[in-house]
Amino acid sequence: MNLDNVRALAAAIRAEVGKAVVGQDDIVDHLLIALFAGGHVLLEGPPGTAKTFLAQCFATALGLDFGRIQFTPDLMPGDILGSNLFNFQTSQFTLTRGPIFCELLLADEINRTPPKTQAALLEAMQERRVTLDGETYPLSDRFMVVATQNPIENQGVYPLPEAQLDRFLFKLLVAYPSADEEAQIVRRFGSGRGTPRPAELGVSAITSADDIAAANAAVSKVTLAETVIDYVVRLVRATRESADLVAGASPRAAVLLAGAARARAALDGRDYVVPDDVKMLATAVLRHRMLLSPVAEIEGRQVEAIVADLVERTEAPR
Repeated sequence: MNLDNVRALAAAIRAEVGKAVVGQDDIVDHLLIALFAGGHVLLEGPPGTAKTFLAQCFATALGLDFGRIQFTPDLMPGDILGSNLFNFQTSQFTLTRGPIFCELLLADEINRTPPKTQAALLEAMQERRVTLDGETYPLSDRFMVVATQNPIENQGVYPLPEAQLDRFLFKLLVAYPSADEEAQIVRRFGSGRGTPRPAELGVSAITSADDIAAANAAVSKVTLAETVIDYVVRLVRATRESADLVAGASPRAAVLLAGAARARAALDGRDYVVPDDVKMLATAVLRHRMLLSPVAEIEGRQVEAIVADLVERTEAPR
């Protein structure tokens, strides 16, 4: 598959998701970048902004095996991973697979479960495998986590551990739709009861596992010049030197940012990365990896503004 095919495939996926989801074009573009870069996505937004529905439509359009976990305070790691149960007929333990054994996992309201349970995702997100009772089970090469959380409520929720946050390629802020988009949503869904399934709105699988694998292979061949690599490293290291931050981004952030820039270039039909690819993705990659200093919090500084300042001050290659 060449880059023209990758670009056409992405356009087809956007159109298919657009049959059911109104607006959210930027979110869909970032989901596509994450798919081709092999990353995971955290969606944060107020209730009712179609975060869950968007993930369902995205998985349907891709033809991926979809799994969903509704995170609750009493959820246990075994409810995610599964467990070995004794079979009295065979006198052996048999693995009962949990919902994590899928290709696209929706971790709905991930911050409603304690860190002990959230930690069950760490190995799967980093290494695409699960270890149960000393036995390792591989997950699909296409395994992808799309997690959601509500930024408004602060009761009955648990902040995501730093190790968990660092495994997400993007943290995307899902905003309310525009007035025109909201009117279109009401026209489309106002006469029904509940949210229809993607298939009921005409969304169907338009890709295959081979298509996704071929697109990933094409993205991996996009040229990343040494000057751009140096720019990515300098930008990430600048987060660790900022007086406004207690903690900056990790080396993993630099690796993921470079991979995402490759995917963005491919979706734009280019076989090379330019600094603007890095700049456009920097906020989504870095915002959840940085901790504000007490002084910055008192002054009301926002992480997004700090990232913008760092991008402005870090000299990009010409």
